[in-house]
Amino acid sequence: MQGSPRAGWLAAPYVLWLLAAFAAPLGAVALLSVQESSEIFAPISLLPSAAQYAEILGDTFFLRLLLNTGLLGLAVAAASAVLAYPLALWLTRLSPRAKPFGFAIILVPLLTNVVVRSLGIILLLAPRGVVSNAAQALGFPPLNLLFGWFAVGLSLVQVFLPFMVLALYDVLDGQEKRLEEAAAGLGAGPALRFWRVILPLSLPGLRGGLTLVFLMASTAYVSATLVGGRKVQVTGMVVLREGMEILNYPLASALAMLMLATSILVTFVFARAIGGLTPWVNARPPRRWPGLPPALRRGVVQVAEAVAPALSRILLLAAIAILLFPLLLVAVASVNDSPQATVAQFVGFTWKWYAAVLENERYLSDAWTSLQIAACCVVISLALALPAAFALVRAGFAGKEAVGAFLMLPLALPGIAIGLGMLRLLQWFNQIPPFLGVLAVHVVLVAPFMLALLRASVAQLERGLEEAAGGLGATPSRVFRRVILPQLAPGIAVSCVIGFLLSFGEVTVTAFLTTARLQTLPVRIYAEATFSLENTVNAISTIFILVTVALLVLVNRLMPLDRVWKR
Repeated sequence: MQGSPRAGWLAAPYVLWLLAAFAAPLGAVALLSVQESSEIFAPISLLPSAAQYAEILGDTFFLRLLLNTGLLGLAVAAASAVLAYPLALWLTRLSPRAKPFGFAIILVPLLTNVVVRSLGIILLLAPRGVVSNAAQALGFPPLNLLFGWFAVGLSLVQVFLPFMVLALYDVLDGQEKRLEEAAAGLGAGPALRFWRVILPLSLPGLRGGLTLVFLMASTAYVSATLVGGRKVQVTGMVVLREGMEILNYPLASALAMLMLATSILVTFVFARAIGGLTPWVNARPPRRWPGLPPALRRGVVQVAEAVAPALSRILLLAAIAILLFPLLLVAVASVNDSPQATVAQFVGFTWKWYAAVLENERYLSDAWTSLQIAACCVVISLALALPAAFALVRAGFAGKEAVGAFLMLPLALPGIAIGLGMLRLLQWFNQIPPFLGVLAVHVVLVAPFMLALLRASVAQLERGLEEAAGGLGATPSRVFRRVILPQLAPGIAVSCVIGFLLSFGEVTVTAFLTTARLQTLPVRIYAEATFSLENTVNAISTIFILVTVALLVLVNRLMPLDRVWKR
């Protein structure tokens, strides 16, 4: 019965899993961060010490590291917002027939492995890459834009731009179209309509997008490692090095906790800043800002109206190019008869890199491991998320919204802390197989996405059919099999495909947990891209892209891609 408190117990397995595989690793990181000694074999002390934090905050290297990482996250969030607005507005104005293709431009890069996308940026910016070749063709000296902050920032924008676009699309698509039409009827041009109507109403979505992109960009290290080399240092790289190479777990844990504190602080600042710009949300009077003199204001408006149409088209094309062009470069490089993976100049066509991939037993073994983990992850995530979706939709119990927020919490906290904590737990409890540790973390990362999709599917169920079946004498189990499950089937299939892609391509957290005997394919690609430049990396990356496209085509046959996200 809808509103029954007992239905809330359906979320209990999900909550227990998070406590074991999410809260426990975070607790381990918090405990390690307050240890006085950094020695590997030092006993764990329950008396908290600020020694690790004092070392970090008293060292200019760590302070500069934290500041640079934070500034990088802010820059990536700002650049993503500028590029995302034209793309999100373009999506809202597409016809229903064309909208799934527009969403494919967003979802294909989003669900493609982050290592693959970083390789595309390398091909773009390398000394013999596309930009350098174009500069030479125009008479300029060759350029090398790799191994710098610009390259790292561009790669992170390419990785996280889809999240900003989707956050803005949610609010832009729901805006009342007649407001913009009324503004146009009163003589407002495109720039003024955007500034006075579209932007203010989309600020809640902008806040969500800025927060999400900053959280992910400030904790990312894969793109920074590949594109920035050793010349660009970000906090995630140092956490990985301190934890995996130096085995200084207390210092790595303290850095991870400072990253978490920074994430919470910036989230609060974004909320306050956007809240101050949207006083109508809390029924507060608007704050009056000092305005420009009338003559100057008219001049600014005229210039903005003249520039806005061309600028919006340029930004739209730039956003689409940043999302898709690196993937196209990877695909072209995979059939390029060049021994180096970073050479964009086409030498000749060849299939030998694909043959080398298919003949490499390490690739095949790691692919099989990734398939096993992804398949098990989807099964477990579905078993946890589907009952939890019913609990959040149909149960009536105190604190339901708080429980829903807790179930989505893994999306808002640095994955590095989860990976580091799980690594230490597996070392303490070494009887647990590494496969189970990797699987547990994958479920923590994938289940929230599947829960969001399934929750929307459960909310759209036709309750009248269930009541009619029950009135005809059908048992609850029969109602579920014959009435509920057929309605949920498309949503379940879509969530499983999305979950599979997310698990199969995960590398950021998995890199902490792989061993010599347990290696996933994305981590293998990441390692080889870091230390090797053979073109087989582009071949296996292209296979990743093709698999992602094929599965999204399947998803689109089950449900249009624009509806997938709206669910």
